[in-house]
Amino acid sequence: MKRANIVFATVAVAALVGIGLAAEAPQPKDAAPKPDLYSGKFFKSEESVTTGSAGGISYHATAGTLVVHPADWNDSAQNGGAKNPDAKGDESSAEASIFFVYYAKDGARPDQRPITFIYNGGPGSATVWLHMGAWGPKRVVTADDTHNPAAPYQIVDNDQTLLDASDLVFIDAPSTGFSRIAGKDKEKAFYGVDPDGQAFASFIQEFLAKYNRFNSPKYLFGESYGTPRSAVLVNDLETEHDIDFNGVILLSQILNFDLSVDRPEYNPGVNLPYEVALPTYAATAWYHNKLPGKKPADLPSFVQSVERFAMGEYAQALQAGAGLPAKQKLDIANKLHNVTGLPVWYIMKANLRIDGGEFEKTLQDDAGLSTGRLDTRFSGITLDPLSERSDYDPQSASISSAYISAFNAYVRATLNYGQGRLYVPSARLYRDWDMRHKPPGQQFPGRGAANVMPDLANAMKQNPNLKILLMGGYYDLATPYYEGWYEMHQLPIPDQLQKNIQYHYFQSGHMVYAHQDSLKEMHTATADFIRATSNVK
Repeated sequence: MKRANIVFATVAVAALVGIGLAAEAPQPKDAAPKPDLYSGKFFKSEESVTTGSAGGISYHATAGTLVVHPADWNDSAQNGGAKNPDAKGDESSAEASIFFVYYAKDGARPDQRPITFIYNGGPGSATVWLHMGAWGPKRVVTADDTHNPAAPYQIVDNDQTLLDASDLVFIDAPSTGFSRIAGKDKEKAFYGVDPDGQAFASFIQEFLAKYNRFNSPKYLFGESYGTPRSAVLVNDLETEHDIDFNGVILLSQILNFDLSVDRPEYNPGVNLPYEVALPTYAATAWYHNKLPGKKPADLPSFVQSVERFAMGEYAQALQAGAGLPAKQKLDIANKLHNVTGLPVWYIMKANLRIDGGEFEKTLQDDAGLSTGRLDTRFSGITLDPLSERSDYDPQSASISSAYISAFNAYVRATLNYGQGRLYVPSARLYRDWDMRHKPPGQQFPGRGAANVMPDLANAMKQNPNLKILLMGGYYDLATPYYEGWYEMHQLPIPDQLQKNIQYHYFQSGHMVYAHQDSLKEMHTATADFIRATSNVK
């Protein structure tokens, strides 16, 4: 697929403030260069500072890089060279040059101005999507649920930029965007659940130090794989580096990969993926007018009724397995037909279990169309009419060119960065990605699918003031909205901490902001969350 913004089939911003100090002012172009304290063997930190305004807010934008190293790297030892007996690696040890764009409101006191670290997921996705679609000062205009026309694309002032509530730092993960890796065993050093979290933790610490933002209210904003990254990251920063956060904002969440509806048949006996995806199947059938009988008037009420069926009667039927009586199985198939629009014979043939790719291929098969994955409102011509599953994502095919083209034009012409360099929107990391994860309190990484729910729970218990905002789209079949709701209600935290979690759902897909009305709603929810939790008086 064209973008890796979604977990394995399928991706906050770093900010800095000193105690009571003013934010660093833009340097004149003819000013003498400062000594670089963040250079490494392969890379050197750099920045380009420009100015702009959005929504009546004047800001300076810093596009640049910081150099980070693996967890066992010792900066003091390494500065002594390979001969230093305390050095944990030689001069060829791996490092990453992490690209970021930092928007800071002019004239604001750092301790009175929140800062949000923003990133997409993948893993392997750059943060072009949230940058040009949601929170940056400029936004690319795309078609709502149909294929977008080719260039030229319309880049407009973003009246929903999050700059009204927070300074922003957009981060490209190692090997994505303008970020690069080098050195011995570089893939092992940065490709994996835990190495990725460590790299982002190092970046944020360096960023806070370089730009004097330690005393700012701090937030993480992750989308898709960015949500498990946030769980790992907030736990690492709070418990290992003594940096508490005011809030974590999770968009299109997946924390437990055993719940993914992508090929759950490879994990027989685990039926939850089918159950938590069912409300999204129902919402999609509702949108495309595939439900038999009269269409329910209200989508939220309809999917809530499907949620109850999914976790009740449907879950009990799947749990019965081969012991389910034939008559009862047919009854469940008919009820599934009523909420998904899929043929009863097909549901029976699938043994009541339809995965995401099968649903996307089958729902509109009679019209020769495949349904979107990241956003099921989208449809596209089926590539192979005889295929079992959809072969591509119509939404990704529709809007990716607009985002990539718009950002490449914007970063070079406006931010004055990247001339002559290749911007990598999606890096193919899957073969090298290490899904093993060491949960808090464990000595060794676990085997099998990663589950970072313990990380978020540990961060919330050790910082009981940490607030969580979970948002999702009803039409997201990459990380179904009800999957995130289910995970949050299964977090191993005391009941009193559940009140720290807020939920907002929108009539959009994985990229909630791709739908203009939903972007406005999401901005209101996010800005209100930051203002209510920033401790700024």
